[in-house]
Amino acid sequence: MKKIISLLLCLLILTAAASVLVGCQDQSLTRVRLNEVTHSVFYAPLYAAINQGYFEQEGINLELTTGQGADKVMTAMLSGQADVGFMGPEATIYVYNQGQEDYAVNFAQLTKRDGSFLVAREPDPDFDWDKVKGKTIIGGRQGGMPLMTLEYVLKNKGITPGEDVDVLTNIQFALMAGAFTGGTGDFVTLFEPVAAALELEGSGFVVASVGEESGEIPYTVFSARKSFIEENPDIIQRFTNAIYLGQRWVENSTPEEIALVISPSFPDVNEEILTAVATRYKDIDAWAYSPIFTEESFERLQDVMETAGELDKRAPFEKLVSNIYAEKAIEKVK
Repeated sequence: MKKIISLLLCLLILTAAASVLVGCQDQSLTRVRLNEVTHSVFYAPLYAAINQGYFEQEGINLELTTGQGADKVMTAMLSGQADVGFMGPEATIYVYNQGQEDYAVNFAQLTKRDGSFLVAREPDPDFDWDKVKGKTIIGGRQGGMPLMTLEYVLKNKGITPGEDVDVLTNIQFALMAGAFTGGTGDFVTLFEPVAAALELEGSGFVVASVGEESGEIPYTVFSARKSFIEENPDIIQRFTNAIYLGQRWVENSTPEEIALVISPSFPDVNEEILTAVATRYKDIDAWAYSPIFTEESFERLQDVMETAGELDKRAPFEKLVSNIYAEKAIEKVK
């Protein structure tokens, strides 16, 4: 009995010591609160950076939350509930044009195309965009990138929203899939793995990629308030370093490898679906493999916003984009 008690005491001491060590390790990391616009395989380089330990490698303890919409991410960031926002850069343009003094600055790009797919009620391997004429599409929030990119594609196809096709904008982003499966609309635009999940249950089928049709657009980027960047340049640099490592890893990995590494971020999705989705995003060249946000792509974004009627005046690239940290991250990895 004494031996058992002694062993138990030893185990308790070792456990306590391990807890102290873990606590010390956690305290040595810098906490960074990241709010993402939605949780999607579309952001695989981010989850690869998390699950490969690149943030810890850069001394960062990343706390990830999901905002479900760029407007909500921006609100969290401006209210001090998040240090970094991950969303479409259109939100930073809106805030700047509204006269916000401590506006958000974009410092690293992750995706370069729209990541949503057009989902129909029946399979259609011969789909043509003219087939949406006279139909209804659940398109997303007014002023958001998913809706603006969809409308950009429709107009480029000679299809006028509101005349040739009814595009619904009154359904919240997180509720779009549920509204579609509940009977609303003939089509819906969805991100992955939600679109693949609908295919698996037979309630929706991917017929087109919005991103493939729209061309390259700086679709999702990392942003922080101007004051936060000025006060914490080292944190922003280390954060960008981790993102670039994730981008490089995804660039050099197969869909199967990507699925395996990001699977802890999607515990409810099997690896077969994750692999299929990663293949889709690889095929349309959705991911940016450099965090640099170019002026050309920034101006193309504003072209899309103007086409959608959501931009009264263009915002200056030099105010809203900083590539200093992206350039240093690339140089460091070399």
